[in-house]
Amino acid sequence: MKFIIDRETLLKPLLIVRGVLEHRQTLPVLSNMLVSARDGALSFTATDSEVELEARVTVDDWNGGEITVPARKFIDICQALPGRAKVEFELDGDNKAHIRSGRSRFALTTIPADDFPTTDEIADETKFVIAQNELKRLIDLTQYAMARQDVRYYLNGLLLEVMPQQVKAVATDGHRLAVAHLDTATGVEESKSIIVPRKGVLELARLLTTEDVQLEVRAGTNAVQMVIDNVRFSSKLIDGRFPDYGRVVPNAEQCDKRLSMDREALRQSLVRTSVLSSDKHRTVRLTLGSGTLNVAANNPEQETAEDELEIEYAGEDLEIGFNVSYLIEALATLPSEIVDIFLTDSSSSCLIQPHGQSNCQFVVMPMRL
Repeated sequence: MKFIIDRETLLKPLLIVRGVLEHRQTLPVLSNMLVSARDGALSFTATDSEVELEARVTVDDWNGGEITVPARKFIDICQALPGRAKVEFELDGDNKAHIRSGRSRFALTTIPADDFPTTDEIADETKFVIAQNELKRLIDLTQYAMARQDVRYYLNGLLLEVMPQQVKAVATDGHRLAVAHLDTATGVEESKSIIVPRKGVLELARLLTTEDVQLEVRAGTNAVQMVIDNVRFSSKLIDGRFPDYGRVVPNAEQCDKRLSMDREALRQSLVRTSVLSSDKHRTVRLTLGSGTLNVAANNPEQETAEDELEIEYAGEDLEIGFNVSYLIEALATLPSEIVDIFLTDSSSSCLIQPHGQSNCQFVVMPMRL
């Protein structure tokens, strides 16, 4: 096996697949990258046994073969080489990988390609199409609400619901919820629901671009796969039942307390007040009154913060508490300059939407004051 390639051309696929590598692996081969040369193309594959990325690049000077090399060492070597350098990769009879560039020489130990874990075949496959930029939008709007290492494993990911005329993304950690949908013809006849694990969602958000090009997604009961430009993304799915999120989304029409205001002004007010909120609970108190919104926080050191905003509100007075971090993240994600907020009472969840739209909904549960 041998190939010669420009350093810049080589680095592009290497840096793409690097994101899936873990610093600590239970299996030595998972710290390695599969390097394959076939039909005038090089492919570089990395996996953590849950998410797999394969990036391809064309090459003129090559001899076929495949091997696995220590991924981070290989990437670090290529990054340390001077710009516009030529990189020669060759496998010797002892299965040592030799990398040469100018007067630099490196020899890396390898593990046979047969030991590299292969992607499972997708079971009960369903294919659907969606614009790449729209899938990115759905993920960007909802990923912040995913749980982190929750014992309820089905919350540590993103729910994708695919229907004949709609795609919906949902994430929740049990305290907040984000829902976004897109009305589009998907090409499926029957609805399909999958839960993509957190790491797969984060890698997808990094890979997807704002290009308005159609993307074919292959989804099964065990895995999801798609090709984005020259990168093949594969991820196992979470096998679990996502909660019935529809029951916790307040009905905007039934909320008797509504206000619309400048999103950034509210976000900055919350950021200022959060400085003196409790490190443990992060509680902030919102007090709605005629024409004003008062934002207040305190902490165990008996320090206090208070901020007041002028708003258009003529409903009944209301005092309600929230985790300020949840509100700030929701407002930072909201895709409009004006935010619509719907409330009922101090023990009911808050509904946050872009002004005049319902294709994106954020729900935050209240906290006791």
